[in-house]
Amino acid sequence: MKELIINERDNVAVMLEGELRGHKVALRDIKEGEDIIKYGYKIGHAITDIKKGEHVHTHNIKTNLSGTLEYKYERTGYELKPQPKRTFMGYVRENGAVGIRNEIWIVNTVGCVNKTSEILAREAQKLYGDRCDGVFNFVHPFGCSQLGDDQATTQAILKGMVNHPNAAGVLVLGLGCENNNIGVFKPLLGEINEKRVKFMSTQEHDDEIEEGLKLIGELVDYAETFKREECDLSKLVIGLKCGGSDGFSGLTTNPLIGRVSDKVIASGGSTILTEVPEMFGAETILMNRATDEATFEKVVSLINDFKEYFMRHNQVVYENPSPGNKKGGITTLEDKSLGCVQKSGSADVVDVIQIGEHVKKQGLNLLTGPGNDIVAVTNLTASGCHMILFSTGRGTPVGAPVPTVKIATNNDLAGRKPHWIDFNAGPIIEGADLSDELLDYIISVANGEKTNNEKNGYREISIFKDGVTL
Repeated sequence: MKELIINERDNVAVMLEGELRGHKVALRDIKEGEDIIKYGYKIGHAITDIKKGEHVHTHNIKTNLSGTLEYKYERTGYELKPQPKRTFMGYVRENGAVGIRNEIWIVNTVGCVNKTSEILAREAQKLYGDRCDGVFNFVHPFGCSQLGDDQATTQAILKGMVNHPNAAGVLVLGLGCENNNIGVFKPLLGEINEKRVKFMSTQEHDDEIEEGLKLIGELVDYAETFKREECDLSKLVIGLKCGGSDGFSGLTTNPLIGRVSDKVIASGGSTILTEVPEMFGAETILMNRATDEATFEKVVSLINDFKEYFMRHNQVVYENPSPGNKKGGITTLEDKSLGCVQKSGSADVVDVIQIGEHVKKQGLNLLTGPGNDIVAVTNLTASGCHMILFSTGRGTPVGAPVPTVKIATNNDLAGRKPHWIDFNAGPIIEGADLSDELLDYIISVANGEKTNNEKNGYREISIFKDGVTL
């Protein structure tokens, strides 16, 4: 049976065939209490003696993770390979930002207007859809009856969406009596272009549909002033995400995404890695790539703050992987995390950003937030990602408000779900590289080629919540 040894230090191999495909087997006898090594790192310890050739999984190993830790900065820097100049055809906004879509977005200040926004998007698409890249709304249940940090998080997400350059025009839609009413929310946006952003409180208009369609028509007029023009690859910001992982995620798709992330950064662009719980157990890899001590301390706070969030809710920090992950061959959180962080490539970590913050420093940025798929892609969108590279070994149709490039870890998934999957990384297991091919596809998406989530209308948001609702 074919098996793959990832690192010469490993004491387990990954099976490439048969019923245990994607799972681990012991390369030698392993004694109870001994660490299990994969990717050259510890992924847990044996809870019983394991014989050479035996299946190594949840029945015989356990995580080494516990609570918060202290860390020491041990700088590990890598020089990225220079890249040839690449360009794409984007929309240059009046403030200098660049978008890869020319859409109209309806951003709700409160969940009470969700149905109103759906009607407006549907009717506006009929009226104006051929004059822009589409009219879209994004429902959520929040914006009222929230307190403290929850309210601030909702506002940060919505602000990030209002300011997203893929939206040529935005209608901010409110009710009027909510905590996050337009009068409260508007000042948080800072300086706005009144031709690009319109506001409507539905309680103030006898016919909110008629008024909303009028305002969207004005936004479409403004959107039509933009035409695609050549832009340098350095203008791209790309989100990095994995969901529904399997035993091949850390062998095919995630390393591929990491190689492409390095190419984008070497070209002057930026990428954003999130899913903090899926850094637990592999966090020192990222910490030691921090550009300086101050950035290192930001990464330490990112990790320990999220562990403390778990502990405040009396949850163990290693309550992951999911049942689907385990079925696919991932055993412990360290196992998942060591595969997950490979999406970051080998670039320096230049900054840590908070929910709703856009990139301030070019390069690899880390974004706070959980691993939940819809929450994570929402956070990446709100931080200004033009598109998201989404690794999956199990498959999912979920999509962000921005193009969400689903990359399959294996040939079987790509073959069964072509309406979900945009790119197949399966051939990498046989020695292919595919990084040039994926970068070419990214540029084609930036140029306007639609991903499956766009074709199928899979555009969703989910706002992170951690507090009291009145």
